[in-house]
Order: sequence, then structure tokens, then C-alpha cells
Amino acid sequence: MLVVGLTGGIAAGKSTASSEFRALGVPVIDADEIARQVLEPGEASYTRVVQHFGRSILDDSGRIDRGRLGHVIFSDPEQRKHLNKCTHPYIRRRILWNLAQLYARGHSMCVLDVPLLFESGLDRVCAKTVVIECPREVQLERLAKRNGFTRVEAEARVDAQMRSDMRAARATRVVNNTESVDELRSEIRDIVKLWRPSWVRAAMGVAAPVGVAVGLTCVWMPWGRAVLGMATAWIVGSLMLW
Repeated sequence: MLVVGLTGGIAAGKSTASSEFRALGVPVIDADEIARQVLEPGEASYTRVVQHFGRSILDDSGRIDRGRLGHVIFSDPEQRKHLNKCTHPYIRRRILWNLAQLYARGHSMCVLDVPLLFESGLDRVCAKTVVIECPREVQLERLAKRNGFTRVEAEARVDAQMRSDMRAARATRVVNNTESVDELRSEIRDIVKLWRPSWVRAAMGVAAPVGVAVGLTCVWMPWGRAVLGMATAWIVGSLMLW
């Protein structure tokens, strides 16, 4: 299965790109949605976050108020690092579990939508990466209009991410979202058309682990069969490489 990492600057248009991938039949794993799930009451990361930041970040129902928490972490880099320590291990675990489920279902391609893709190291599980970018001033304007942030609040959120030039340098493809929404969607359609594996290659990818398992099982047999088994594992297993 081809795993495509999707990231970009805040308010650059990543959500629109993600929606277009879904519309084209490509499953999307949304790290933001998973982050919300792991901060629900009863979750281990919820307990760790409340213990550190205190009950002042909770709303009347006892749930974490993302606005209050955001005000704390975007004004203090050390607090932001601590939040990441509390949540990222649980987020990564669920992301990897979701990837395994999609792989087992035979999907040929999926998108991993992660705002901090490179910062978190999750780009290592992606064969290709797409970065959505737009000018900084456009980001600030969108944040002010969409979220009601002051300029200082908007700048704090933009500056909390990796610099756009650093993201672009690590991307397989950069999409500059400076035109219309239709242009952005057109670029995503081109990416899917170019990158989506054929059904033959997808089938090979699903079959590869079976070949590896069969080959490794043969290692426990007499010497001659062990060599044949290891060769089988290497040949068939290599078919899953992109």
C-alpha cells in the first residue's frame, strides 16, 4: 500500500486537499481527529494532560477546551513540548493501527494527514509526501477570518510549525495554494492519477507478507529448504517495496 503523507502550513488549504483525496476514493487518516479522540475523558493522555495543565483547561462538562489549552501552549514553547510528549505516543499508536487495518483491507493507497508530519517523524512511514503551502500573509488573514485570532495569536500558530522552506525541501511534491480552490483540487487529482498504484501492484503488496511468512517458516526446515525459503522471502517480500 502506498502511504502518502499530507501536511502544510496552518490555514494553507490542507483540509481542502484532504477532502479531495477522500472524494477520489483514497482513504485518509486524520491525525487531528485522532488527537481529539485521545484527549477525550477516560483516555490515558487526557489524564496526563489534565494532571500537568490543571483543571482550568476544562469546560463545564469536564472535557478539554481546545481554545483554553491552545492559549497556553502557543504562548509557551516548553508547554507545547510537554503536550506533545503527553499525546504523540498515543496518536502514533492509533495511526499505525489504522494503517494496518487499511493494509489488511487491500487498499492500494492511503493518505496520512498530519499537521506536524516532519516534526513528529511520521514521514518515515510515508513513501511520498505532499506539502500544501501559501504565502504567510494569506495564512494570517485566513486565521483571523476563520478563527477570529488577533495578529499576534495567528503569528504564534504559524511560527509554531516548521518553516515553509524546510517543509518544501523535504516534500515529494509541493502544491502552492495561491490560486482558486478548483486549482488546488485539480492538483490533487493529478497526484492521485500519477501515484495511485495499479491493481496488480496493489495485489502484489498484499501478497508480499504472505511470501515472507512462508519463506521464514521454511527456515526451520532442513538446510536446503531453508535456503530456498529465505530466497522466496527475499523475492516475494521485495514486491512490496515502492
